[in-house]
Amino acid sequence: MLRDIGLILLFAAIIALLGLVPRIDLPMLGGVPITAQSMGVTLAGVMIGARRGALAAAVFLIAVAFGLPLLAGGRGGIEVFQGPTAGFLLGFIPAAFLTGMLFEALSYRMGVFFAALIAAFIGGYVVLNLLGIPVMAYLSDKTVREAVDVALGLLPGGIVKALGTAVLAYLAGGMEPLGRR
Repeated sequence: MLRDIGLILLFAAIIALLGLVPRIDLPMLGGVPITAQSMGVTLAGVMIGARRGALAAAVFLIAVAFGLPLLAGGRGGIEVFQGPTAGFLLGFIPAAFLTGMLFEALSYRMGVFFAALIAAFIGGYVVLNLLGIPVMAYLSDKTVREAVDVALGLLPGGIVKALGTAVLAYLAGGMEPLGRR
């Protein structure tokens, strides 16, 4: 149990540290920045498993809600959950969980790299956008079509982050999430 807590806190810290990577703000993305933090979320799911990865994302979001400036650009506080990025942020928890579940299911069949790549793309891009698009459309007075266009603008970054997660998982060299070894 103590090891689980340590892994959860470690990956919550990794997600926070990835907030130090400068965010990319493009006008066509309607206020949704491209950040490295979603890669931390998928990395947590792959490296420490679905349940612990989701808990790491939850710990991170709780810290943000309490005002710690952990989001890219030094943002924090409850108000970030009231803007156009709210759905993407709240999607961190199911994204980490689904990424971990997919990785565990696929890694024995297709190897670490490809399992992590597929799991991270589905968890980190598809899930985050399924949750982020409707919330962004509602909170920013965009149509759903305009919000989908924003999500398509995030696709190249989603692919790069999925590749980053896959490379790191491969370099870590194990098929089982940390804590099961």
